[in-house]
Amino acid sequence: MATAKTPTASTAKKRSTTRKRSTSAASKTTTASKNGTAKRSTSSTSAAKNGSAKAAPAKRVTAKKSSSKATASKNGVSKSRKKSGTYSKETYMTWYEMMLRIRRFEERALMHYGQQKIRGFCHVYIGQEAIAAGIESALIPGDNIVTAYRQHGIAIGRGVSTKAAMAELFGKETGIVGGKGGSMHFFSKENNYFGGNGIVGAQIPIGTGIAMAEQYRGTDNLCVTMFGDGAARQGALYESFNMAMTWKIPVLYIVENNMYAMGTSVERTSNVTDLYKIGSAFEMPSEQVDGMRPEAVHEAITKAAAHIRSGKGPYFLEIKTYRYKGHSVSDPATYRTKDELNDYKGKDPVKMTEAKMLKDKIATEEEIKAIKDMIKAEIDEATKFAEESDYPDGSGLYEDNYLQEDYPYIKD
Repeated sequence: MATAKTPTASTAKKRSTTRKRSTSAASKTTTASKNGTAKRSTSSTSAAKNGSAKAAPAKRVTAKKSSSKATASKNGVSKSRKKSGTYSKETYMTWYEMMLRIRRFEERALMHYGQQKIRGFCHVYIGQEAIAAGIESALIPGDNIVTAYRQHGIAIGRGVSTKAAMAELFGKETGIVGGKGGSMHFFSKENNYFGGNGIVGAQIPIGTGIAMAEQYRGTDNLCVTMFGDGAARQGALYESFNMAMTWKIPVLYIVENNMYAMGTSVERTSNVTDLYKIGSAFEMPSEQVDGMRPEAVHEAITKAAAHIRSGKGPYFLEIKTYRYKGHSVSDPATYRTKDELNDYKGKDPVKMTEAKMLKDKIATEEEIKAIKDMIKAEIDEATKFAEESDYPDGSGLYEDNYLQEDYPYIKD
């Protein structure tokens, strides 16, 4: 059986220098649709069969390079800024809409969990919305994301509709993965979203592999590989970091440091509390970022992505953030003080962005209200859709397990 040649640091470098790099960032005018889908469209029924992309070809192919238009940021956000140093109105409106959509979705999910309409584990993204907004505005079509299980907000930012997301939480067949994944295991091939992974740190080598596949195919795409501060002590991280730096793999590692791994603080579990410093052991470019501001996240992602696309290899960002709720719905979060929580609530990315938009006359109160009304109607519709959808049939257990439809060992 033929074996694909393992790329070395020299061959990766040679490939990167032969690629054409797009440097312009055109502004788009498309905003997220009413159903919560952004640039990409997604089905509200299920993910593609088996929920996986096609295997990498045995032979390296040369992909078409991105045009200047293709390098424009998604979701109607331009990377260019005005001379005053502020982002455009369109950019702020897009950020605000995305963050508010995620906030209202998560609040509704908490309510339905309390009503026992949603079962199992549920980890909400309330407080961390600026990360999703800043990431999406800085990426280009074709880039990939893989993350951990606090992932509803990241999936919605990718373009998964709130209908498909809510239906999945309800365990309905119209969910993004047919009701089989629940809160922790979203997947959307159409949106280059690879989960939603329930094992702590397991997505780090997965994301490294996705990025390696992009390198092998000769594309300009990268893979954003996200994990929590608790995963920063996993051995898989160190193995992945070493491989990525050695082979100059186009992967952007992001640790969302919300200060607590479940109920245990970073200070109690790590001698290195500034987690971005972990990258120095591999001579990987690393930075710490304010994750409560979409502007800061966008700028950091833009800088890191430019480094990666130039062929210089991976980048590591520690994005400092805070979750306003417990680790999961069942966590009372008694390990932190009320003063600490209130201090971070004063940095609420949704409220602070809204206040800035009004103070700087970026948007009017009427425009803000229109977004709020639209999001409320959308989440109401998502709830109605989820409640009225059917549960999957039991025979579905035998579907989407193997690409080979007549695989002989799945049944007796």
